[in-house]
Amino acid sequence: MDWMGDWDFAFDRVKSRRVLFREYMRRAAVWAQAYSAESAWPFFDITSYVDPAFRLAPEAEAELAELLVRLPNVEVRNTCTGAVRLAELRGRDPGAFSGFPDLYEPLVRFYQRGGEFARDDAGFLDLTGMRFRPGPLAVYLTTTPVTLLDDTVLDALDADGLVTYCTAEDGQGPLLRRRTLRDEQTDELFGRDLRWEPTDLIPASDEAVKAAGLAPLEELAAARLIGTIVAATRGPVG
Repeated sequence: MDWMGDWDFAFDRVKSRRVLFREYMRRAAVWAQAYSAESAWPFFDITSYVDPAFRLAPEAEAELAELLVRLPNVEVRNTCTGAVRLAELRGRDPGAFSGFPDLYEPLVRFYQRGGEFARDDAGFLDLTGMRFRPGPLAVYLTTTPVTLLDDTVLDALDADGLVTYCTAEDGQGPLLRRRTLRDEQTDELFGRDLRWEPTDLIPASDEAVKAAGLAPLEELAAARLIGTIVAATRGPVG
């Protein structure tokens, strides 16, 4: 992770980073509710609520301390601490927390794809290339999960310009997107080769899109559909 911040690298991944951040907020809400950590949500070390007596091995504690002094703010330090400690806690008991989503996975991927985030004086979070205002914890508890967060899915979300998605009204695909950059408009379909390909399936007007049996998709829904297509193309593991 480049904590100093390569802005071009982060800007090129701004859309996937937003999806990752939103999925982290959802997972953090699930864990916070389960372990009565609502007051610490969303940027916390959950292990202090799961097992207050837990301690890292001395070697790991020393390595973590070396990392933390290089990190830019308390929110990043808290979550990196939680990621290390929760991984160690699960390593000691691999069957623990099997009913919970991997809490820190989305945020670790977020850091890998462009570094830190920061809080501004207006109540927003600066995710590098976008501003994000967190909603209340209860909102995230009602959000549908984004479960597949590998590079194929994340890279498919990133593109220059304003992006809008649509699919068949039953939500089963195909997944289409329209990209608008300056005066240029590009229509694409996410194909079985897991790439975006030019398409003429998107009508020009919103009224024609609806008449064609297509419905708009919010970016989290698009991320979930990309994940479904990727998983179906790869087939069962093993």
